[in-house]
Amino acid sequence: MAFIRLVRTSPHDPAETWRRLTSWEQHAGGVPLTRITVQTGPPNRTGTRFLARTGLGPLGFDDPMELVSWQPPRDGEPGHCRIEKRGRIVTGHAEIAVHPAAGSGSRAQWHEEIRLRGLPAFCDPALAFAGRLLFGRVLDRLLRDRPSS
Repeated sequence: MAFIRLVRTSPHDPAETWRRLTSWEQHAGGVPLTRITVQTGPPNRTGTRFLARTGLGPLGFDDPMELVSWQPPRDGEPGHCRIEKRGRIVTGHAEIAVHPAAGSGSRAQWHEEIRLRGLPAFCDPALAFAGRLLFGRVLDRLLRDRPSS
């Protein structure tokens, strides 16, 4: 099992940081050759399911996920969600937490434990390194200020 832990500060308040990090389809913008489809109706809640499809044409794999815990930030309290990876190839879980920061803004934490079926355990450090790069890119992209349209 590869262990990935990332922390980012965000200039956005906790509610906006949470909204950005839990806009599941937007995660695909930072992951090459991947699209994400939410399979349940809004709003996000425990039981929400989504699918990340990575590949080119018919060559690829599915990474089905389900929210098993959902607590948005509220009244100065941090937000937290847990996502279980339910695929045949990718297993494990991810947790996202958003805390108010001292002063203004917020602090986002991403913790992931991931296993790729068929990949021997001695490859876990390389998988964790790649995961930190990839998920760090996703976090940075989601939290970046964008000009208003």
